Amino acid sequence: MPSFDISSEANLVNIKNAIDVASRIIVNRYDFKGTSAKLEFLEKEMVINVYGDSDFQLDQIKDILFPAMEKKEPDSSRRLIADSVQSISGNKFRQLLSVKSGIDLELSKKIVKTIKNSKLKLQASIQGNAVRVSGSKRDALQEGITLIKSQHKEFPLNFGNFRD
Repeated sequence: MPSFDISSEANLVNIKNAIDVASRIIVNRYDFKGTSAKLEFLEKEMVINVYGDSDFQLDQIKDILFPAMEKKEPDSSRRLIADSVQSISGNKFRQLLSVKSGIDLELSKKIVKTIKNSKLKLQASIQGNAVRVSGSKRDALQEGITLIKSQHKEFPLNFGNFRD
């Protein structure tokens, strides 16, 4: 029985490359000279630290980071969850951007419900951070992929592990 998996894994190499590109731009920009503006990626915690001298500067850094991430991996900026801005010391500020990886239970349930309401001959089951979709025909699976891509655009999804 043909099947495929729907998952959402962050590509760490692309995220690191985008942070490196944004960091080089920040270092070379004239308006950031002599400030504490910088980016830092903590790989184990999957967190991007954004440092700056003001809220405005943090927004400027994010305006540099997000297009760099989109260039490396489409829809990757929707994967980030921003925490509140923290004052470190005096006029220094920090904001944490968490990189979300995997599909949460709520989105998994929405995907399964979409497949069941579609009248396609497909079965969907939640398996941890992924959703497995199986059906009797390959064409039905391809229709399921296009249906899910069209209806669930709020979070980047990967379609893989296709088996005949």
